[in-house]
Amino acid sequence: MTEGICQRFIDFDRWTTQDAIAAMYEGQLTALAAIKPAIANIAHAADQAALILGNSGRLFYVGAGTSGRLAVQDGAELGPTFGWPESRLVFCIAGGLQALTISAEGAEDNLDDGRNQILAAKPTKKDIVICVAASGKTPYTLAAVQEANRGGATTIGIANNPDSPLLKEVTHAILADTGSELIAGSTRMKAGTAQKAVLNMLSTAIMTRLGHVYKGFMVDMVVSNKKLEGRAINIIADITNCSQETAKSSLYQADKNIKTAVLIALGKTKAAAEEILNQAGGNLRQALDLMDHTKT
Repeated sequence: MTEGICQRFIDFDRWTTQDAIAAMYEGQLTALAAIKPAIANIAHAADQAALILGNSGRLFYVGAGTSGRLAVQDGAELGPTFGWPESRLVFCIAGGLQALTISAEGAEDNLDDGRNQILAAKPTKKDIVICVAASGKTPYTLAAVQEANRGGATTIGIANNPDSPLLKEVTHAILADTGSELIAGSTRMKAGTAQKAVLNMLSTAIMTRLGHVYKGFMVDMVVSNKKLEGRAINIIADITNCSQETAKSSLYQADKNIKTAVLIALGKTKAAAEEILNQAGGNLRQALDLMDHTKT
């Protein structure tokens, strides 16, 4: 379906630029609407992934071409946003990571590369492997998911064609049926938009279930520059109702760990805050509940 030609756009190259852009905009809205039937599947996959990952499992991102680049982008943002460790992140992209900037379209046909990249990472039953392919039949990605299944990993497939091989191979299938593209076969358009949105939803839900979000705040955010330091100070102040000065002092006492800083701002020493968070498995909400319980 993603390769099909839509008769509506048969003379697209002769349209005015404004009409062409309007049609592209319409296509983007259609792409997002195509995700709605998959919401339950996305939620189920996220819940299961969080349970399996726990404190040691790894997240794999697998894909080729546009799908691979979108997958890597999603995974790369988990560290700064949610504090997800680099050691628990694996990227498998057809043609290697250099394909992020230099197209390696022929690499998507390399089954051996798909198998070997997964084998090198040695997936286990503690790992989650997210595989993305617009067509749902990319040889590299199919070979990778089959190897991941053999390793015992839980696999999640995101595709834009119904009844595609990828969706039949994975543990959790997510279909965003975006149909034919305005420019036939250019899956960087509607299919790519839907893939990016699904990846955002899926990974954000996983991170939230794992306790990296509290009251809508990124409480495991890596404070790596002045802008993020200011954001962290505001987060601490908002959660604890303390002054900006107390929030800043707490953040520095906590070596810029936001969760620890929240407990310090509420009166705990750094050692006590870290111990409470350890008892709560790193979950700030549970840590705050523990503090309230000890008060009573």
